[in-house]
Formats: sequence, C-alpha cells, structure tokens
Amino acid sequence: MPSNDSCSTAPTGNAHPPARALHHLAVLAVCLVWPLIWVGGLVTTYDAGMAVPDWPATYGYNLFLYPYETWLFGPFDLFIEHGHRLLGAVVGMVAIAIVIAAFLREPRRWVVYLCVGVLVAVIAQGALGGMRVVLGDRTLAMIHGCVGPAFFALCVAAAVVTSRHWWRSASDEDAASRRVGLVVVVMATALVLGSYLQLVLGAQLRHVQPNAAPSGFAMTVALHVMTAFFLWFLTVVTYFALRQCGDLTLSRPGMALVGLVAIQILLGIATWVVNYGWPSFLEWVPGADGYLIQAKGFVDSIIVTSHVATGSLILAVATMVLLRLLRIRHRRNQAHLRTTPTPV
Repeated sequence: MPSNDSCSTAPTGNAHPPARALHHLAVLAVCLVWPLIWVGGLVTTYDAGMAVPDWPATYGYNLFLYPYETWLFGPFDLFIEHGHRLLGAVVGMVAIAIVIAAFLREPRRWVVYLCVGVLVAVIAQGALGGMRVVLGDRTLAMIHGCVGPAFFALCVAAAVVTSRHWWRSASDEDAASRRVGLVVVVMATALVLGSYLQLVLGAQLRHVQPNAAPSGFAMTVALHVMTAFFLWFLTVVTYFALRQCGDLTLSRPGMALVGLVAIQILLGIATWVVNYGWPSFLEWVPGADGYLIQAKGFVDSIIVTSHVATGSLILAVATMVLLRLLRIRHRRNQAHLRTTPTPV
C-alpha cells in the first residue's frame, strides 16, 4: 500500500523519484492539455461547438472510426471540433495510464489520490463538453471553458509533486528556504487565485448570454481589465521576492510570469479590437477611424485564441511556483522539528 508519509521514502540528495514513469506521464499530460485548450479556444472562437451535433459519436460514427478524409478535408469547423474530441480522448487515455502508474509505483497515498483526481477531472470535463453539445447550452460551454484551465493546473501539480526537484533533500534547499517567507507564499497564492479569476471573467465575456444586460457586460469588462493590471503589478513584486530566494527554479518561472502577463495584456487589447473595434480614445490610430467589425479571419482567430491559451499558461506557471514554495517551506519546517530538542 502507498505510504501517507511524503518523506519516509524520500531519497537523499538529487536521487531520482521512485515513480519516474509517473512523472513522465504527468509531463506528457501537461504537454497535451495546453494544445487541447488551444483547440478548444478555436472551437469557441469559430462558433464550431455544434459542428458535430451528436455525442459521444461523430455523425453516428465511433469517435476513432470517423472517416479521416471527411475530417481532414471537410469544413474547418468540423476539423477543429472533431480534432478537439480526439485530443481530449488521448488525454483521457494518458490520465488512465497516470492512475495505473501511481497505484503501481507511487509510495505517497495523497499523490495517488491526486492522480485519481486527474482522471475524474478529465472525465467530468469530457461530460461537460458532451452535455454542451447535446443540450446546446451556452452556460455549460462557459463552465466547460472554466474547468479546462483548472484541469491544466491539476496536471501541472501532478508533474511538480512527482518531479526530481520535489524529492530533493532538505540540505539542497537550505539557502532558498531561509528566504522563503510567508509573504511570498501569500503573493504566489494571490497569483494563482487572481489568474483563475481572470479566466472566469474571460469565459463570461466569451459566452455572453443573449439576454445579458449591457451594464453587466461593461462591469465584467472593467473588472477584467483592472484585475489584469493588478496581476501584472503582483507578478513584478513576486518576481523580485523570488529572486531573493536565490533559487533559479523559483526566479526563472517568476520572470516568465512577468513576461506572460505583459503579453496577455497586449493580446487582450488586440482581442478587444478584433471583437469590438478600436476604443474611442484610440481613434487617432491610422486605420482606426471607421473600423468595421467583420467575421473573424484566421489571424483574428489566432489572436483571440492566443489570449485564451496564454491565460491558462499563466495559471499553470503560477501553480508550479506556489507548489515549489510550499514544498521548500515544508522541508524547512521538518528540518526545524528534527533539530529542536524535545522538552523533558
């Protein structure tokens, strides 16, 4: 049976974790889920969610037996919708392999439960997508769009806790642990929560209900914009705090977060222009006057989908940073308990 003690079986130094195959599968899941989010974003951008009207079949065919000629050379909305389903099925198979590897090789019971959670989450996400098709419900589409990034973060968590860095001995992290205070952990937690809030707000803007009030839409836009600039400020402050830890596995992702949020803000501005035209205060820009909103072309769709996918990537990197910080503090606390004499 797997042990519930995360450290009793931990090797010392930079030894490899006992479940290396599990870590490789978790990394594979991370590498597959981000393209899955990309394709899912394209499905929404092109309004292709109903290109295949039935589920789990595709026009009556088994998902894997649908004629590839029709899929590859048919309409683009059919191509991305069926491709989204196929990629989702592959991720589901990888999740099953993750659970099997966890039960066979993972000594920590809580990590086994986490891996089971990955499988449950991908099943739930697939069911949400299927119900959205069967019921034609925009609210389900919005929930589906919110669960996807959370599942991505869960896969990142599985990859982090099964990695070699997680199993490093406390002595390897002494220098960093002395500088990882509660404040930087709170900031990293705020980054995770704030980035997910941004995704939820963005999902509401992408799946606006036909009867939505204009005032409610404007309020959501304003909150979305304010949260974006607050996140950028928070990433800069967090990066400088992470630099003080002297650990490149913390400072480099922190620097990546600063760049990703900056890119995300630029993509957000471009997405607004693609969807709604130039804001009135930018009418001086050449070509902005008389801008006519038309059906999205390929480049426009890539811009909008990039905005969606980058938001999920920000959440994933923030999750990785937070887990690394929590691990370092946990190892420091354990070392402190071992060196503190027991009162007689």
